[in-house]
Amino acid sequence: MAGLAPATGKAAPYAAMVMDARTGEVLHSRNADTQLHPASLTKMMTLYIAFQAVERGEISLDDMVTITPLAANEPPSKLGLVSGQRIQFRYLIRAAGVKSANDAATAIGIALEGNEAAFARRMTATARAMGMTRTTFRNAHGLTEAGHLSTARDMTTLGRHMIYDYPQYYNIFSRITTDAGVREVANTNRRFLRAYRGADGIKTGYTRAAGFNLVASAERGQERIIATMFGGSSTAQRNARVAELLDMGFARAPATARLDRPRPVGPQGSGGADAPAPGTTARTVRVNGLVARSLRPHARAVPEPEAPEELLMVSADVVQNVIADVVEVAAAPDQTIAPPARPSEDVVLAAVQQSTTAPSAPEVVTRISTSGSRLWGINVGRYNSQYQAERVLLRVALNEMSTLDGSLRRVNRSPRGFDANFMGLTRDGAERACARLQARGTTCFMIGPD
Repeated sequence: MAGLAPATGKAAPYAAMVMDARTGEVLHSRNADTQLHPASLTKMMTLYIAFQAVERGEISLDDMVTITPLAANEPPSKLGLVSGQRIQFRYLIRAAGVKSANDAATAIGIALEGNEAAFARRMTATARAMGMTRTTFRNAHGLTEAGHLSTARDMTTLGRHMIYDYPQYYNIFSRITTDAGVREVANTNRRFLRAYRGADGIKTGYTRAAGFNLVASAERGQERIIATMFGGSSTAQRNARVAELLDMGFARAPATARLDRPRPVGPQGSGGADAPAPGTTARTVRVNGLVARSLRPHARAVPEPEAPEELLMVSADVVQNVIADVVEVAAAPDQTIAPPARPSEDVVLAAVQQSTTAPSAPEVVTRISTSGSRLWGINVGRYNSQYQAERVLLRVALNEMSTLDGSLRRVNRSPRGFDANFMGLTRDGAERACARLQARGTTCFMIGPD
């Protein structure tokens, strides 16, 4: 991709890192903590957040995105999008990941956060949550901009998260060509992918200020190595040096090692950690025990409008669908299950029984008790719709009944989405629940008393 900085005649600073991807062990480094221009390595974070947003229901791969003038006017490399054009989100991901298209990257950021500055703040916050302490993003594409800096260590860390946090999407980086909706595009990393045995990604980058950059990963047998290089003098020189770095990694890494996956990072939002917004409308319902039957009782009246919280209405069919999903996920945990259409008519959720005996009357809780020490809660994500948040809450409740027993499920709506919360916990209970959920790969954070 062409950069904005003027040519200086000087070689860009060199930096490198080699890591055993399985364990995170650093096998080689040079100037790894020096802040440099990352160029299009930036798009790894843009795509990480895009994958995160799809998985958490902020947007779907099939959603149509309207291209803004800002995105359409980005300099090359670009897909050639025009202002006002509508294109599926999946094609923006492909164009940004394979062709390194700047217009597609900017369109992704605006689609998710509304404007480029807010998306850049989300990128930086996500980087901090990963431990990328010396990285600051100013844009979604990586064109040279004051303060837009990273390091070889941080980009290696990001590459490792990309591999292990979103393996279902990682294959995009190994595609030699791909359909980007408006046309077929070729991979900017195709020469290295074809030349180095086991190479399957990840991302190239070039500006005049940065030089030729590359984060590459290769897998041979049970070994996987990540190598990062900043400051190459040409594509050929960069590829040759990264091949040497990967060779060094395979020579130094043990043949077998216990896989220590990095902890997935939750959505950070444009202003930092993703905390529930104050003054939002909440809906709560309690479910206790195991599901024996799911009945459809008569609808109950919604509480008076002066109450700050209203009754959560969930179809009994939703409960059955979620329970089926839990069983299916347990059998095939790597599969992603798309939510069905939300019921058109709301009914009160049936009470959940602990045995096969006749069910008792439905229990509905419309307000959280603040008595005792049960003033804490946990957040398990922000979603694009109330239905998605309700569905996740029910699935988590069924999977973690022992730690979440007695808690209240709460959906808080804000301008940025629907927060899925469990409330009415003690501090110890919230800490224990979060620890268990994180151990199972579900991101969560604690919510303290007001």
